[in-house]
Amino acid sequence: MRKCFLLYRIAGIALLQCCLFFHNAFAQQISRDELLFLTPEWKGERFADGRPKVSDNILARMKHVSIEEAWAVLKNAGYGYQLTENWLVINPDSVLVGRAVTAVFMPARPDVWKAIDDRGKAQGKKGQNTWPVDLLVKGDVYVADQFGAHKNGPTIGDNVGNAIYAKTGNGIVYNGAVRDLRGLKEIGGFTSFVESYDPSYHNPPGDLNTMIVGINQPTRIKQATVMPGDVVLGENGVVIFIPPHLAEKVVTTSEVVRLRDMFGHLRLKEGKYTAGQIDARWSADIEKDFSAWLNQHINELPVPKEQIQNILKNRTW
Repeated sequence: MRKCFLLYRIAGIALLQCCLFFHNAFAQQISRDELLFLTPEWKGERFADGRPKVSDNILARMKHVSIEEAWAVLKNAGYGYQLTENWLVINPDSVLVGRAVTAVFMPARPDVWKAIDDRGKAQGKKGQNTWPVDLLVKGDVYVADQFGAHKNGPTIGDNVGNAIYAKTGNGIVYNGAVRDLRGLKEIGGFTSFVESYDPSYHNPPGDLNTMIVGINQPTRIKQATVMPGDVVLGENGVVIFIPPHLAEKVVTTSEVVRLRDMFGHLRLKEGKYTAGQIDARWSADIEKDFSAWLNQHINELPVPKEQIQNILKNRTW
């Protein structure tokens, strides 16, 4: 009998610990300590909540990086699950770049929804779909896993979209349906990648459809793993999520590739080198010619002068 009592007691403690885990992990912003633990490779500046803060300079340079260049750097570093495709794009002529703020939604379950909502109300919050929006700052990108919800699933329309853009100057990456598509398109600069469009809205009267279970938690967006503070790069229906500690490497690699491509294309048009010479590993004479070309045109190339000087100083080719 005593043995049974002890087993029940142990099981009860385990259940309590499990409940406490979910209480701490779900429907709230991740703790600073936990975020530092999960992003140990980032050694730079952070927001007060622990989210990595890649510099504005890197974000500005990231806008010139191609998806292919970013993908190659991440793939070579062992990050094979950062790319997502086949998005519906709002304002497709622009590039989306910013720091990720993540949110996770799940299909609503009344008892859990009420517990989450009551806790939010006690903290002065209204409308679960706006809780992550309240945390956004300039340069952020709202990245939400809405589990692909379509009919009665949209938690973002033109009102929330305008609020997001006012705070960030950016659009969103949203694995679910949005509504008010015309209104969202009218927000200048709201370049966004969404799963679908539907005119319905989440949680209509008498029916719960979605609930928020995590803010700035590790998040799955399609086949990619996204962390708060990842650099979002999106264009042409594709979004890649760049770990913050690799962001500078991505932009510097891109700048080197861009300059070498410009030089190679120019010399091919001039007939100075053959395609075989430019496509292969460059000879010492071509490398010398490239360095001289960089110095001669340093003030007119589409890469900041100080970056070209760093390339020349640190080049290893």
